[in-house]
Amino acid sequence: MVQYLHTLPTKTALPTTPKKYYHKCPNGSLIQSLNDSMIQSLNDSPEPTKIMKKVLTIAGSDPSGGAGVQADLKTFSARGVYGMAVVTSLTAQNTVGVQGVHDIPAEFVGKQMDSVLSDIRPEAVKTGMLSNAGITRVVAQRMKRHRIRKLVVDPVMVSKGGAPLLDDEGREALVSVLFPLTFLLTPNIPEAEAIAKTRIRNLKDMEKASKAIQKMGPKNVLVKGGHLGKNPTDVLFDGKNLSHFPMSWVDTKNTHGTGCTLSAAITAELAKGLSLHEAVQRAKEYLQSALRHSLSIGEGIGPLNHLALFQREAEKNSLLEKMYAALALLKKEELGLIIPEVQSNLAAALPGAISWDEVVAFPSRIIKDGPGVAVIHHPAFGASRHIANVVLTNMRYDPAKKACMNVLYDEAVLKACKKLKLSVASFDRAREPKTIRDQEGSTLEWGVKEAIEGFGGKVPDIIFDKGGVGKEAMVRVSANGPLEVARVVVKIKKELVKG
Repeated sequence: MVQYLHTLPTKTALPTTPKKYYHKCPNGSLIQSLNDSMIQSLNDSPEPTKIMKKVLTIAGSDPSGGAGVQADLKTFSARGVYGMAVVTSLTAQNTVGVQGVHDIPAEFVGKQMDSVLSDIRPEAVKTGMLSNAGITRVVAQRMKRHRIRKLVVDPVMVSKGGAPLLDDEGREALVSVLFPLTFLLTPNIPEAEAIAKTRIRNLKDMEKASKAIQKMGPKNVLVKGGHLGKNPTDVLFDGKNLSHFPMSWVDTKNTHGTGCTLSAAITAELAKGLSLHEAVQRAKEYLQSALRHSLSIGEGIGPLNHLALFQREAEKNSLLEKMYAALALLKKEELGLIIPEVQSNLAAALPGAISWDEVVAFPSRIIKDGPGVAVIHHPAFGASRHIANVVLTNMRYDPAKKACMNVLYDEAVLKACKKLKLSVASFDRAREPKTIRDQEGSTLEWGVKEAIEGFGGKVPDIIFDKGGVGKEAMVRVSANGPLEVARVVVKIKKELVKG
């Protein structure tokens, strides 16, 4: 998954074309720290001298902060636009459910809209909970009066817990007066079934429903497939063509505010001038990150983490600093003695990492340099697949074991490990199934799993193998972080020197 970032703790723009953003390392040098998609997102973000794009949400209030205008405003900020809000209804709700609803008088909803729209014109508007026909009609009137063109309508009808959030007359008004003004409608499966008056059981049904709903007035319809189970796909119909937007399943119960967040993110991207397809794609990528790092808050269905991308980047920078500290320690202790022929590497993963691009390592490895060690490049995320596979496999058994370094295999090294009372396990490459051997990059994942399973399902401090045809024997040191790994490696080397 591509992630988009808007800020870095330390950011320096070098005078190059096209403009790219670099991270300042502790030693004062500059390295590029963002992949192309992240750089593009940064370059798309407003410069300080430009006016920030403005977005308005018209929706209900969720005092627990997970959905409604609260979720919308968090999303707007995270996507780099200026958010404004008109409140249609006050709800008493939490992660468990909705305990009460108090609608704002339609006239006052209109007054809020007039106050905002007469002073600050938004580039895009979204609606959420409209609650009743009166509010829906007032919203439609103001959309016409103020000539809003980019209107995203999230047809909120029922809460996550099953509480009704739009009455029957409101549903009729939604279709009759607001759909014709809608640039994009974003119903989930139950909402699409209610609007199209049809049953949706699969992707074909979603396509049919999107076409049927589009005939009711919306220019574009995005039917969201989350209710159909794992690996959901959203279907977009623009009046001519169907497009599919698949998303990997995120195993979490904390999905409160998912629909609000997606529609708000799409609205923000449209406000920034992206095409509809680009806006939907970026919004879904943002949503997946917010779901992956969702928050276990409350006793029921917890909220998304709308600031996950910012927090992730802070975690990246913190981990980079630890990698530099670990490298400094390795250099200081002159570890050339235990660097293998194929050289070494040190890798460390972000909390909850599931992919190579969430694991930092040294490109071109850690090399022997006389009695000491050296590196050619600064640490980078996604730089090593082999050692990253060890870390990611370790984390499936123990999420705390987020770092690993490979060192020279030697009986004396193993003896030193045992003297230090480090736990030791191994795997035999001769037992590797041919199906695994034929898959590029799968051997280490298989081997580490074998060692851990043979060690009772616990991740040992040391996993070694005696090599195979074309494969050097190796010792791998695992610990909770890069500094911890470096300290263990230093202890092994000192014990080795003592003999």
